[in-house]
Amino acid sequence: MRYEMREFAYDRDKAVAYAHRWAYFRNPNYYNFQDIGGDCTNYASQCIFAGSGIMNYTPTFGWYYISISDRAPAWTGVQYLYNFLTTNEGVGPYAREVSMNEIQIGDVVQLAIDRNEFHHSPVVVSITDDTPTLDNIHIAAHTNDCDCRPLSSYNFRKIRFIHIEGVRYLQAVED
Repeated sequence: MRYEMREFAYDRDKAVAYAHRWAYFRNPNYYNFQDIGGDCTNYASQCIFAGSGIMNYTPTFGWYYISISDRAPAWTGVQYLYNFLTTNEGVGPYAREVSMNEIQIGDVVQLAIDRNEFHHSPVVVSITDDTPTLDNIHIAAHTNDCDCRPLSSYNFRKIRFIHIEGVRYLQAVED
């Protein structure tokens, strides 16, 4: 028996439903990082996991959460999440940085608000027109909890859009 890498579509509706459900609350299955640096990327990871259903348990460079003391840096770190999603060739979700017109619901936006490095990871929950703009892209986020907040309401220095392209998994195949 051998294993082959397969893939399936990211379930954007499940990611958005999770984002709405937990925007103003904390899922008790995950630690609340609010008081130790912020909870935004933890929340974004939870939303992505709701839409993907697969974690990557690769030590250090994977993307997973078991407990506060057993998790990958990418689960809670803004830059680490970006690095994982945009370079992942293994199991779990994978993404690429895109222009604003390619963003979709369930994707992640990262912002540099009051410093030059990216430090906030909201999740896109709606786009109210065919052509995405800062005014019609609405996000949900933790740290400063919000749901359906227009992206234009942030005063940011830099912005990047991360489009989740799909999810990979290993499937056993008989020789």
